Amino acid sequence: MANLSMTPTPNPQFSHFKSAKPRKSPHFVQTHFANLHENGPIVQKSNLDQFSSLCKNGQVREAVHLLTAMESQNLRIGPQFYGELLQGCVCERAFFTGQQIHARILKIGESIARNEFVETKLLIFYAKCNAREVAIRLFNRLEVPNVFSWAAIIGLHCKMGNHEEALLGFCEMQKNGFPDNFVVPNALKACGALKLIGFGRGVHGYVVKMGFDGCVFVGSSLVDMYGKCDEVGDARKVFDEMLDRNTVAWNSIIVGYVQNGLNEKAIEMFYDMRVEGVEQTRVTLSSFLTASANLGALEEGLQGHAIAVLGGFEVDNFLGSSILNFYVKVGLYEEAELVSRSVSQKDVVTWNVIICGYVRNGKFRKALDLCHLMRAENMRFDSVTLTSILSMCADTSNVKLGKEGHCYCIRNNLESNLAIASSTINMYAKCNRINSAIQVFNSTTKRDLVLWNSLLAAYAELCLSGEALKLFYKMQLDGVPPNVISYNSLILGFLRNGQVDEAKDMFSQMQSLSIMPNLITWTTLISGLTQNGFAYDAILIFRQMQEAGVQPNSVSIVSALSACTALALLHYGRTIHGYITRRDLFPSISIATSLVDMYAKCGCLYQAKNVFDTVVNKELPVYNAMISGYASHGQAVQALLLFKHLEDVGIEPDSITFTSILSACNHAGLVSEGLELLNDMVSKHNMKPGMEHYGCVLSLLSKSGNLDKAYELLETMPYEPDAYIFGSLLASCREKHETELGEYLSEHLLQLEPGNSGNYIALSNVYATAGMWDVVTKVRNVMKEKGLHKNPGCSWVQIGQELNVFVSGDGSHPKTKDIYATLALLGMEMHFTEHAPMIY
Repeated sequence: MANLSMTPTPNPQFSHFKSAKPRKSPHFVQTHFANLHENGPIVQKSNLDQFSSLCKNGQVREAVHLLTAMESQNLRIGPQFYGELLQGCVCERAFFTGQQIHARILKIGESIARNEFVETKLLIFYAKCNAREVAIRLFNRLEVPNVFSWAAIIGLHCKMGNHEEALLGFCEMQKNGFPDNFVVPNALKACGALKLIGFGRGVHGYVVKMGFDGCVFVGSSLVDMYGKCDEVGDARKVFDEMLDRNTVAWNSIIVGYVQNGLNEKAIEMFYDMRVEGVEQTRVTLSSFLTASANLGALEEGLQGHAIAVLGGFEVDNFLGSSILNFYVKVGLYEEAELVSRSVSQKDVVTWNVIICGYVRNGKFRKALDLCHLMRAENMRFDSVTLTSILSMCADTSNVKLGKEGHCYCIRNNLESNLAIASSTINMYAKCNRINSAIQVFNSTTKRDLVLWNSLLAAYAELCLSGEALKLFYKMQLDGVPPNVISYNSLILGFLRNGQVDEAKDMFSQMQSLSIMPNLITWTTLISGLTQNGFAYDAILIFRQMQEAGVQPNSVSIVSALSACTALALLHYGRTIHGYITRRDLFPSISIATSLVDMYAKCGCLYQAKNVFDTVVNKELPVYNAMISGYASHGQAVQALLLFKHLEDVGIEPDSITFTSILSACNHAGLVSEGLELLNDMVSKHNMKPGMEHYGCVLSLLSKSGNLDKAYELLETMPYEPDAYIFGSLLASCREKHETELGEYLSEHLLQLEPGNSGNYIALSNVYATAGMWDVVTKVRNVMKEKGLHKNPGCSWVQIGQELNVFVSGDGSHPKTKDIYATLALLGMEMHFTEHAPMIY
């Protein structure tokens, strides 16, 4: 093969391929046929025709009986009879019968056994029946392998997954001058399986040179090879240049598009195929249904199923799995179960499709029921089934079921499977059983990168950043280089443990090693920085992410908006809103909710309302954000109206809703409404009020002067009061001159938070209001003895790119005089318009 760039190097693993001498003739010679039973009469042509007809029609047993009858008549039976018989066994995959014929041939002697025609047919028979070792021994015995022998052994290696051996055999065949367009498809299949695009292009050059490019089988194989090597553009070029395109060629290009994620193109090609009147097969429909499932294209998938039914296709395991996969991915579970019942002889793949679909969509009960049904039908779980079960146990923290799944793996010798080991580690980690996860990891002898990453992720999930870092270095010492997933786990572990600087260092380290951060890396960093109080850094990382050309997803956008909310960075919040609008990401409920919350907390309630109004299909979270916005801006009436509307549209409120609406009543001093809402939680919505709900109502009662009712509620609520509740009541005692109650409350408050200087200040203020200055002095002295100091209040506001910070009693701001002058003018204006400040 002169134009191929590779030269095969002798390899002891592939020593069964040997150089063959050039043949005198490329055709089968049948001059030996009269060698057997030379003294007997010649077999009539009618006997041969009858024998050949029986073999071709699959009547192998009848052919054997006829052969036996002819032998009993001492007729001269040539090699062609045995060749025809072996070919019949190939067609019927009658392996046992073929072995018996082989034994008969050996018994007759070398006159038949060493005949080239018979040897070739024997090799083809064993190769087609996947008897690899026997086929290789027969091939090595051949003095002069012919094109059919090479085709059989190369095809066997391809079928058995020994693709390297198939390519070495192809090179050896070319070296011995056997051009054949029927062998080329196997070579291309091996190139596609190994993704050897360079070798594949070399074979393509050989095809063009030898003039095989007009063969539809070779063309189809080229399309398939380029598709599997992720060169779908070249696959399309070959397809377009084919003069004769059969069903296989169309299937190859459609499958190539699906495998490369070009599902829209696959659907287009399917419709073109139908327009041109090319017959569809199960492969065609399966690929079309897969593309429809990947796109969530409901109408197209339904059409595919209808075509299968109208075309009379049997819903077997192959086609049935594709139909099931489509219905599961588009959420039509009842239809999926109906299809599942109609699949003839379901195999484990068919069961896995629907079980995995249920697990992915959180329908764990249904998935578990199907697992029980699968076992009831004597079907064994494979690695896919078990990884789904273990994933379900991880998501539900069901360690009991997870242990049962793990035991099943051990009993069936599946625990060494890397996918199962990884899922088991993840399950134990999610169930907070890190020691069990470590035991699984240590018991797995062959560890790949995925397994190392599984334990790294487990450590990160449990905030064990130190253990994660040790494992990170250990995997490198064991010769396993980390990838972006490894770094993501480390960064997550550091951030969950509050180690922001370490997370930033790890982020810089991965970039210096040319490991490019992916979307998860950026999102983890933005979210973690925001949660650790580094909101401004999170905004900067969000900007870097966009500059790096990585498009944010809804999680990273929500995290960035949370950072804007934390620092009241309205300018950046509006910028992100603009990005969302340009990218058409607005339909996401999580993004809409974050925008409403951001605008409300940054003081732009009207803009929050505008965002709220643009959401077409409103869900509870966006209602909660808007009610909270009204509450924080003191617009209790609007909050109550929206709460009423929420019930009118049939959306059931949750605890967050009641916290927001009770907070609105608290800010506005709506006592009767607040008490009614607290009662409705129990009587109308069957909800148990939490500490935060009681806290709102207690604060409402105390601020409105109903200290007796507040104390009564305090005594009857089913929770131990926290510091916030005691502090709220203590502040009201100061305003109402309730010194005795204030002393009682402060006693409990100081027990809860003995180191909080604010509690001592609140108590001293109660005594100061009552004129008990000697007691005030004692409280202040106690503070000094304990070394407690009241930290001054602090606030800030951003104007443009500048952050202005104000500390109580600090006059260092360059515009202090202007600020106080403006405040004085505002106070005078409030006085003249009779707007006395009221703070609840």
